[in-house]
Amino acid sequence: MLENILNQVKNGELSVAEAQERLAAFEDLGFAKVDHHRKKRQGFPEIVYGEGKTSEQISSIVESLRSQNNQILVTRVSMDKAEKVLKIMPDLIYNEVAKILYWKSIETADKRPQGYIAVIAAGTSDIRVAEEAAVTAEVLGSNVHRIYDVGVAGIHRLLHHAEEIQNAVVSVVVAGMEGALPSVVGGLVAHPVIAVPTSIGYGANFNGLSALLTMLNSCASGISVVNIDNGFGGGYNAALIHKLIQKGL
Repeated sequence: MLENILNQVKNGELSVAEAQERLAAFEDLGFAKVDHHRKKRQGFPEIVYGEGKTSEQISSIVESLRSQNNQILVTRVSMDKAEKVLKIMPDLIYNEVAKILYWKSIETADKRPQGYIAVIAAGTSDIRVAEEAAVTAEVLGSNVHRIYDVGVAGIHRLLHHAEEIQNAVVSVVVAGMEGALPSVVGGLVAHPVIAVPTSIGYGANFNGLSALLTMLNSCASGISVVNIDNGFGGGYNAALIHKLIQKGL
């Protein structure tokens, strides 16, 4: 990127002031400081958390990010807020289940890495969190195989997909209730498992605390745990692992 900007200045295609603006570490919008160096430091552009932001603020942040990045991801966006943003930027895509707004350039969308991430949901009620993980990983460049409604209450449903899960490079396992599914998957695979507890469950579930504690106390090796309902965190970590594997190929 730096070399391209310097060449554009050299060839008269870009002014010094424009070059300085593009090379700035962040852009101050008043209500937000957009981190333009996030991708250089961490491999992915800054992700926008949509809750608590207005549609106008989201639109301004996205416009700033898109000037220097080829992929945009905005999480936790309600339908009414998304509709307002889409009126301003109709080329963005909204996933209603995941509550994610996103955009990828054609060049980025055409790139297909080797391998895939398995996103596994225990029950249909967990799909909202699972989709947040799946869409996050896809926008960040990974292939995703969705395997839903395979909880431990009907273990034969999970075993039906055993080979597909075992062939993944990493699994994101989403479960509420007692949260046992990541332990079962962890005992079947030779790759990292990212456990995502959900707040789905009856009263003694304590809004996902029981699932969280079960996953933290898993007897299966190779399991890491993110926070309750944090599908984004699970998908992001899985995408990082997938990216590192691609570098080693």
